Amino acid sequence: MTAPTSPRIDQHPDILALRAHSEETTAMPAAQAVEALALLCGVYLAASPWIVGFNGFSTLTANNLITGVAFALLVGGFGSAYERTHGMSWAALAIGAWTIISPWVVSGHAFTTGANISNVIVGAVCCVVALALAGMGVSKARARR
Repeated sequence: MTAPTSPRIDQHPDILALRAHSEETTAMPAAQAVEALALLCGVYLAASPWIVGFNGFSTLTANNLITGVAFALLVGGFGSAYERTHGMSWAALAIGAWTIISPWVVSGHAFTTGANISNVIVGAVCCVVALALAGMGVSKARARR
């Protein structure tokens, strides 16, 4: 006697519709531009101590290097697996917020004005980009209702 077979979960119509929606969302030129800007923000954040010239401050340098690499890796996953990673855009928002406040939170030194301005600007752009990434899937879903 053979047990009745049931369809696999990855073949469920709702899962297939969600994947189609995710692929459609990431294929839009605006979504690709936001992803590229987000990746550039992460790369700039990681390299900013050397670009702006505050690499002598080891705590902020290490902070920016780690958060920049984390942000770039996080948003890099959105393009290839948006249906599974778009929820992590809130983590990208947290990294952006941390970038804004980190010059004042990281202890040990009074950082230069260039370091503060650089972190505030790139942090604000990271936050805006993260919100755009979070909203990409929501806007089309609301339009269909």
